[in-house]
Amino acid sequence: MDKICIIGLGYVGLPLAHAFSVKYEVVGLDIYQTRIDELNNAHDRTLELSREQLKEAIDNGIKFTCNIEDIKDCNIFIVTVPTPIDKNKQPDLTPLLKASETVGKVLKKDDIVIYESTVYPGATEEVCVPILEKFSNLEFNKDFYCGYSPERINPGDKKHTVTKILKVTSGSTPKIGQKVDELYSSIITAGTHLAPTIKVAEAAKVIENSQRDINIAFVNELSIIFNKLDIDTNAVLEAAGTKWNFLPFRPGLVGGHCIGVDPYYLTHKAQSIGYNPEIILAGRRLNDNMGIYVANQVIKLMIKKGQKIEGSNVLVLGITFKENCPDIRNSRVIDVIEELQEFGCNIAVSDYWADKDEVKHEYNIDLKDEVNFEDYEAIVLAVAHDNYKVLNLKNDDNVVFDIKSILEKSDGKL
Repeated sequence: MDKICIIGLGYVGLPLAHAFSVKYEVVGLDIYQTRIDELNNAHDRTLELSREQLKEAIDNGIKFTCNIEDIKDCNIFIVTVPTPIDKNKQPDLTPLLKASETVGKVLKKDDIVIYESTVYPGATEEVCVPILEKFSNLEFNKDFYCGYSPERINPGDKKHTVTKILKVTSGSTPKIGQKVDELYSSIITAGTHLAPTIKVAEAAKVIENSQRDINIAFVNELSIIFNKLDIDTNAVLEAAGTKWNFLPFRPGLVGGHCIGVDPYYLTHKAQSIGYNPEIILAGRRLNDNMGIYVANQVIKLMIKKGQKIEGSNVLVLGITFKENCPDIRNSRVIDVIEELQEFGCNIAVSDYWADKDEVKHEYNIDLKDEVNFEDYEAIVLAVAHDNYKVLNLKNDDNVVFDIKSILEKSDGKL
């Protein structure tokens, strides 16, 4: 029986470890001791797994650890670490490289290393494999093998969980591809799709989110145009949506660890081979500037109401990158906040889903527990958390900008 090690116990790795623990012996490795301690106490700060699910995994014999000694007898290693971008919007493979070093130190003959982290096509074999060979003194596709099965986790989504999303699989040889596919097929009830090569699977992952990014950029541009024409964008989209093949995208801030990041992995690879991708980067530029656009719309509405901008109090509701989840990674709400601060506004931020310490560490913002809406000249509803949908934020004097178009009354929206 295979013994599986999951490296990286975040939004991707933890649900995967839980799913595998039903049928396999599983060890979950993470570099943060506080994370390990929380998981061993059946607490998941990402809220992807309930206390009951974690207790189930522990009862199944799962082991959470920071100790590399605990993974030496595993024969399948699945890497699920983050792959962010740096301040220059270039791929930051540091977590992936470190994880590969760790695996390389314990790699044995006939072991398989499967990567789930999002990368550009070719990264697994061109970047990760040499590290595995260096630290293991083993030869790729002779002594050990690799696979790639891109993660498709949707944070906060309790319907499309890991086993209910069709999984793309691949291997470094046809035989290993079959082995990797059979491994995932044993837990993924939605089925699997075996790609012919690792590069194909890597490319499939980055274009999934690049496609969404471009489509959202299109409707964001439409919202800018329709706003200038004094036309309700959502009314237009609803009318157009009556056509059977119209795609149901909506305008908004594009953040998170996937849609706002993955396109840069593809464009990085394209530029490295001498091609400058125009459509993908144009979509990225437009989406990256939506926070600034929102802030400027808020200021214009405040000026129309005769409000003094310098020193005004503005409340931002929501800091997570999407609704009904605590994930603040690459949240573009910060762009709205920083642009409003440039105008001299005093910004207060409240979000009942977000972790205060994480927000303070990541954005240097102190979240407010309780707010009185009457204290603010302007309110920006930035995230469509369920509890916000029933709020009445509007009065005669303030400005309410509803980015997600979920309120009955507002002065402005995308």
